[in-house]
This record gives sequence, C-alpha cells and structure tokens, in this order.
Amino acid sequence: MNDDLKRAFSPAKLGKLELKNRILKAATYEGKSPDGVPGELLLDFHKQIVSGGTAMTTIGYCTTEADGRINDQMTWMDEQFRPQYTDLIAELKRTAPGVAVSGQMAHCGNFSKNSKLQRLKRPMGPSRQLNMLGISAGMPFAGAMKIADIDYLVQTYYDAAAFMKSVGFDAIEIHFSHGYGLSQFISPRTNRRTDEYGGSLENRMRLPLRALDAVRRAVGDDFPILGKMGMTDGVKDGLQFEEALEVATMFDKAGIDALICSGGTSSFNPMVYFRGATLDKGMLEVETNPIARLGLKYYGPRLFRYYPYEENFFLDKAKQIRDRVNCQMVYIGGCTELDSVATIMREGFDFIQMGRPLVKDPAYVNNAMSNPNYRNNCSHCNKCASLIEAPGGIRCVENDAVQVQ
Repeated sequence: MNDDLKRAFSPAKLGKLELKNRILKAATYEGKSPDGVPGELLLDFHKQIVSGGTAMTTIGYCTTEADGRINDQMTWMDEQFRPQYTDLIAELKRTAPGVAVSGQMAHCGNFSKNSKLQRLKRPMGPSRQLNMLGISAGMPFAGAMKIADIDYLVQTYYDAAAFMKSVGFDAIEIHFSHGYGLSQFISPRTNRRTDEYGGSLENRMRLPLRALDAVRRAVGDDFPILGKMGMTDGVKDGLQFEEALEVATMFDKAGIDALICSGGTSSFNPMVYFRGATLDKGMLEVETNPIARLGLKYYGPRLFRYYPYEENFFLDKAKQIRDRVNCQMVYIGGCTELDSVATIMREGFDFIQMGRPLVKDPAYVNNAMSNPNYRNNCSHCNKCASLIEAPGGIRCVENDAVQVQ
C-alpha cells in the first residue's frame, strides 16, 4: 500500500475529534425512517457502514423542525425521538468501537411536498415562487419568509444542535447546498429579496452565517461543525463558482471546522452531483402518484440532465477552494476506486466522504485495507438514489442482482 493510501486509512483528527481513518460516510437521505421515526431500518443500514470500517457515518437530512421536511416520512430533531436517537447512536458505537456518528442538519425551505405541515400553511423560503415538488401534493406555491420567520428558523438550528449533541452525535454537518433552505438564500436564483437578507452576497449569506453561529453557540467550540456548500447551482442565474469562492472564505472566517464542496441543486439540476445514469427512469418505476408521474415524464428529461461519470469530478474546483481557506477540507464527488482515494490524499485533502461506493460495499474500508487490488465497481447507475421513497428505502440494485444469481 502506497503512502497516500496509508494516510487515507490511518487515524486523523476532525477538529478535536479523533477518527480511526479518513473515510467518512456522506450524508445521503436513505428513506429508512417510516412515518418520520428512526428505527431498525435506519440502524441496520448504518450498522453495515460502521462494521465495514468507515471512521464516521452520517445520518442524512436531520431536519431542524417538522416543517423542514421534504416529505412526511423524514425525521426531525425533536424530544419525542430522543430515545430512538440515543439508542441508535449507542448501538452503532457498540457495533464498532471507536466509530463516530455525525448528523446532517437541514431544512427544506420552499422545496417540499410535505402535506403534514404543523406550523406553516405552505413551505416558505427567501422569496415567493412556484414549488414544483409540491404540485403533486396540492402545494404548488411557496411563500416568502418575514424577518420573524427567519429569526424562528435560526432558533430551530440552535435547538436542533443542542438536541443532537445531547443524544450522542459526535459532529454536525450543516447542509448549505443542493437547493435546500439555507442555499436558497445563498443563490441569486431563489433569493430575490430587497432587504438585508437579499441582494449582495454579504446579505444573501446573512442567514447561513447566523445559522452557523447558532449551531456553534449550542454545541461549543470543541464540537466539530462541518458545512456542505455548493460550488455551483448548475444553472445560469444561480450561484457561480466565483461567488462560491467567497462563500467558502466567509464560512472559514466564521469558524467552521471543515468544508465539503459539492454542487448542483435538487430543485434545478441534481445530476451535477450525481453524475452517471439519470434518475428519471428509476423514479418513474417507483412513483405511484399520477400527477408526479406525469411531471416526471414531461419535466424529468429537463431536470435530470446527463453528465457522464468520471472519477473525482469535483477535484479541480475543490482544490481552488482548498487554497483559499484554513479550515479542514473533506472531498466529495466521484471518489470511488483506490487510485482516486490516493489522488485526493496526495492533493492534501483531510478526509473523503463517500456515498454510492459505501451503498455498493459497506465494508469498503476493511476490504480495501486487506486487498491492494480492491475494486469497488459501483457502476453509477443511480438506481439506489431513485429508491429513496420506495418501501424500505435505498439499496444497491446491483447487489440484488448478484444475490439472485
């Protein structure tokens, strides 16, 4: 094993958190919390990941309030789920002593089809707009947040962070990208406000930086906070890379411990961060709502544009951000095979997040450490991602085919 791979599989510190290696499970919403309750499905999925040697697994899309959910099957950070999360995290640590567990803190903003809103009458974001995702659920419009709504949202980040630390999470990843709530304020496409939260980049970053400050106040200086940020929205009038460089600098100056640099948006161009086979056909296979099916047939090919898969597809731009900041850097984006892992380590990144490779092989780390010729062989068919709302949630369909044989 060469020195770069040895570095990848050797102990490291994320902030002050000791990790047994530099491979982290990326935050992916798995669709494994029926009725919003984290239970055996979610536990079993992450038990496979931590058993396989990954240093830190991430529970994806932990919303800060009930109305922050994209659909009503998502969980949110609330006292009613304290026993479930306390038990889940404790069991993961019993399964793999020394493993760390992170939670991805998120809010949908105006991008939602959650028909079980508790506080709001409709989803709300920075500006009024069409809520494409909500059309099939009878929620075609999203409202504009008032200052009081923004203040309330910041408080939910504080409360959720305090809750997450108290139930045993070792780190928090704040979702600032992919077209969800906080990134809707960052993006000029979705933020058309004329007050102190809109217009200039400094104004558009006001809410995300307030959220980061709230989380920091809730968890303290020694608790690691990661941020997943976008390097581009993937659309002409959205966030562009030149502004993203400034966004990274702002997060760095605000004291974030590590940045994860992704790109694209779930609402406008998700294939920027998926790459490979498009999602629309797989989603059509499992979608049961007739309105949603019609929308997928008509709008799917426009939304899910084809980007050929290549290894380390975000590397060039992520390196430019690496050179601008002092915080730690977590690479994400097409790092599947060991040659790619070695490249990322050689380029000076601190950690690597993996999503699809760990869905394909949860024992990636153990297998790679024991076999110098290891190949993951994920084909990037993306059918796993199309199953997030199917019964049982995501799984690797290629593994299903092997088991059938």
